[in-house]
Amino acid sequence: MVSREQLRALGFTEAAIAHRVRRGRLHRIHRGVYAVGYPELPPLGREVAALLACGPAAVLSHRSAAGLLYLLSFATGPVEVTTAGAGSRSHVGVRVHRSRRVGPQEKTWRQGLPVTTAPRTLLDLAETVGPTHLEQAVAEAKHRRLVTAAALLAYLDGAHGRRGVPRVRAALEREGGPAFTRSVAERRLLSLLRAAGLPAPQVNASLAGYEVDFLWARERVVAEVDGYAYHSSRGAFERDRRRDADLGDLDHRVIRFTWLQLRCEPLSVVARLAGALAVRAAGHSL
Repeated sequence: MVSREQLRALGFTEAAIAHRVRRGRLHRIHRGVYAVGYPELPPLGREVAALLACGPAAVLSHRSAAGLLYLLSFATGPVEVTTAGAGSRSHVGVRVHRSRRVGPQEKTWRQGLPVTTAPRTLLDLAETVGPTHLEQAVAEAKHRRLVTAAALLAYLDGAHGRRGVPRVRAALEREGGPAFTRSVAERRLLSLLRAAGLPAPQVNASLAGYEVDFLWARERVVAEVDGYAYHSSRGAFERDRRRDADLGDLDHRVIRFTWLQLRCEPLSVVARLAGALAVRAAGHSL
């Protein structure tokens, strides 16, 4: 990937650049940005092209930054960049966000590309995604140790006037903190629990050498979400049953749900959990 400015710095004239475009040696991706040799872009080629098109002040941000930081996965959609001032034009397949400034403490590097830091990315996401995706991103950032709650709150204190500030604070202050969940099914169960007003569990918690999806430690109840892709093999089936037996020996009740149950029988799911929690709580209070 190369820009017109880089080609000119190497001594190419406009006529020489145009000649190579006609011969298929350069392939125009954006105005003034070319792929060399082949029109197919390599991994992260779209991001590199967007940065070249938007100038040296541009930095990957919002969903694109979240993808590079592994906070959320956005496989489709435009590349999102932020640039200070109003000097960058729009480009097909690129969403340009303009900011008064992106401070040096708000920029980092991933795979050789400039990207907004986790706190700045979370604040940007708060203005463009829903609360479920935002909470997942906050939880991922903490889980990956890209930010602590204290550091994120300190950053928000300095972000005066940004409408995403109260949304990030809400994700941090939710009962039990933002929950780290690995799948859509886990997030759906978490939403059902909150809507029903059930006690907040620990999510992806460690228990007796195992990692469980949801744990109510006082009631000794475990809820597991069985996704087909991870639980369809014979080995996975045997492993899960062995784990359930080990946890049962430690007086934990394990309840398993499938995606179909979460999607089509939400009331039944909530009722089973509510009943189990009530029974176990009553039993441990005796």
